[in-house]
Order: sequence, then C-alpha cells, then structure tokens
Amino acid sequence: MFRTLIAGGLVAGAAALCPLPAAAHSIKAEPKQAVQASFDIIETTIVTRGDKAVFTTRVRGEAGKDKPDATGKFEGSSVYAYVWPTTLNSAEIGFEKDQGIVALAVTFHPDFDDAAYGGKNRHIWHPHWVVLAQDKACGAGLKVIDIPNGAKPKVPPTWPNVPLLIDSPEYPTTFKGDSVDVEIPVALISGIKGASFDGVTAGLRVNGNLHAPLLCVSDVFKVASGDLRLPGKVAPAR
Repeated sequence: MFRTLIAGGLVAGAAALCPLPAAAHSIKAEPKQAVQASFDIIETTIVTRGDKAVFTTRVRGEAGKDKPDATGKFEGSSVYAYVWPTTLNSAEIGFEKDQGIVALAVTFHPDFDDAAYGGKNRHIWHPHWVVLAQDKACGAGLKVIDIPNGAKPKVPPTWPNVPLLIDSPEYPTTFKGDSVDVEIPVALISGIKGASFDGVTAGLRVNGNLHAPLLCVSDVFKVASGDLRLPGKVAPAR
C-alpha cells in the first residue's frame, strides 16, 4: 500500500478519500463500510489546550471495542493500534535525531508486556511513541525501527528495554464512545505546536522468527487523509 515520499521522508499510499486544504486543523474522512467500525476513522485531531496536547481519533463505531486474539506466545502475535503519524523529530521524544517517522500509537496486544520499568500492560489499551521506517519485508511496507545487537543508542527514560525505537510513557488515555484521546504535557513535546499529522488505524505483527524486522505494520485498516500526506495541523483548541 505504501511508497516512499522522498521529500520529507514520509510515506504515502493510494488516492485521498477527500481533498483537504494544506492548513486543515483536523482531518475528516468519509465512513467506509468495508472497514471494521471500531477502526473506521471519521475524524482525527491534535490540539493544544492549555499546557496539554490532546490527540483524538473518532471512529464510526465504538473505539477500542475490537482487540486481537491472544495466541499464547510472543512470536507471531498481533497488535492493534490507533496511530497519529507526525512531523516531530525523533530527538523530541528522547531518541537520536532524524531516525524516522515519529508516531504516537495507542495499542493493545494480549500476548506480551512492554510497559516501562518492567510493568504490565498486555491487558489494557496504552500509548507508545514509535519511530517508523520503510521495510519491504513488512506487509504494509513499514516497521518499528530495530535496535541492532550490541548497539546502545540514546533512548528515553521510559524505554521498555526492547530492541526497538519505542517508548512507553504513561500518558492519560481515554476511550469514550466513538473516541480515543491521549493527553501529553506540551513541555515534553515542545515541537508539537504547528506540527503536521495524520491518523491511521492498523494491525502490527511480531516476527515469527523474532528477527529484524521484529515488529511490522502488517495491515493498514484506514488512513484518515487517504494517502498519509499529513494534512492536519496542530493548533490551539477552539
């Protein structure tokens, strides 16, 4: 589905669902019956409200209702996610500079824990920062970037000690009806003001052989803009 966009280092796919101005503050999408209702994005936004940045996605059905089935093992297991790809730099979330596409993802994966400091989170929807890159070995052409054996890159304090560019901060995350919301202190991501974004719902899969790429984007359920051109603009809440 995806192809590389050389300018900006982002990723794009098929034609847009509906045209949007470049300065759009939110992204609205037409419902699509072929997409499971709980992942059928109808609107996605990121706004600043006081000292918080609020990430919101609305879907046609009940947000968070559908979860992957447990397999009983880590390798080959599945992850479901509500994702906000952004133009943030990886240095702004605690990694080395210019590592890839920075996205906030709210995930559910019943077969493993990846909370900070050895905590448990397989039983709840929870947020992550992830850094993504293109990889043709993945079903949807994207992966969470691997950390090679022996490498010791800069990582944030809440890195969950897995060989991926992934962070496990405990941001307030709320599911209510058709919406999922995440609140993040602006002071932690100062570059969010005026940043561009998009909304995606997706399935990810852990490599059955536990080799790089360890965590692939295996299936894209829906892209809010239709082509992942990041037309949304972060602005103060109205």
